[in-house]
Amino acid sequence: MNTIALFPGSFDPFTAGHLNILGRALTMFDEVVVAVGINQDKRGFFTNEQKIDIIRQATASLGDRVRIISYDCLTIDICRQLGIRHIVRGIRNMMDFDNEKAIADANRRLAPEIETIIIPTAQEFAHISSSAVRDLLRHHGDTSQFLPEGVVLPEAL
Repeated sequence: MNTIALFPGSFDPFTAGHLNILGRALTMFDEVVVAVGINQDKRGFFTNEQKIDIIRQATASLGDRVRIISYDCLTIDICRQLGIRHIVRGIRNMMDFDNEKAIADANRRLAPEIETIIIPTAQEFAHISSSAVRDLLRHHGDTSQFLPEGVVLPEAL
C-alpha cells in the first residue's frame, strides 16, 4: 500500500524552502500531492496556473512521486476526496509552529483520521518566505537564491 501525503499551501510562489520540505516529505511517503489552495477572497501575486507551472518546474527532477493539484475546499475535505490520511506542513520558526499547530489541532477535531506532520525547514532556508520573494519581485530584486534552481518566473511580472 502506497503512503500518500498532501502538502497544501498557497505557494505564491513555491520557494526553495518549499522544495526542501517536499524533498524531506518524500523520504517518508511514497507520493506527495502538492495542493495549491485557491482562496476566492484573496488575489494572489501569481495566477493559479502560474503557481502550478512554477511548481512543475521546481519538481521536474522528482519524477512521478509528486502530483500537483489545485483545490478550493477545506484541506481535510480534499484529503478525504483523495483518500489521503497525512498532511505535511513546513515551518520556519516558532511563530509558524504556533500557527500550524492551531490548524492541525482544528483539523484533528474535524477529521481525527487525518494526521498532520510538521517538518521544520532546513536552517539554510529558514529565512525564505513567499512574501519576501513577492516583495523582491515588486521591486525588481534578484530572487535566484530564494527560488528552486531552474525555475523561470512568468514574464508578466
